[in-house]
Amino acid sequence: MSARKHGIHRRQGDVAPGDSPDGRPGGREDLISYMVGLGLAILLTCVSFFIAGTSLVWAPSIPIALFVLAVAQMGVHLVFFLHITTGEDNVNNIMALAFGILIVVLLIAGSVWIMSHLDHNMMPMDRLMRMQR
Repeated sequence: MSARKHGIHRRQGDVAPGDSPDGRPGGREDLISYMVGLGLAILLTCVSFFIAGTSLVWAPSIPIALFVLAVAQMGVHLVFFLHITTGEDNVNNIMALAFGILIVVLLIAGSVWIMSHLDHNMMPMDRLMRMQR
């Protein structure tokens, strides 16, 4: 089944790494694309571990650098392994990704809110120890 049969038209140059322009599975080009993605993912992971464990980087900038490297790692995975592009046929993939990100943000925000309120409403330890006697 071709992309033209389903009414999907690719714009010139809007092909993700690993996707062939005609929609057929490729051989060597796919392998090279996956190997480039794997190399970039390994490189970003090694750089993250290096930054986290070294004293060569200014200490207050380490969380920011790790965040930037994590976003770059996600970008590598989205482009090289999940083949997410800006093409018309990827709108559903992008919407599913946005929904997943929304759910993760809601989970993290809810967890932080619950933990902060538990800490605020928790009985002091000395008072708790007196009640157990």
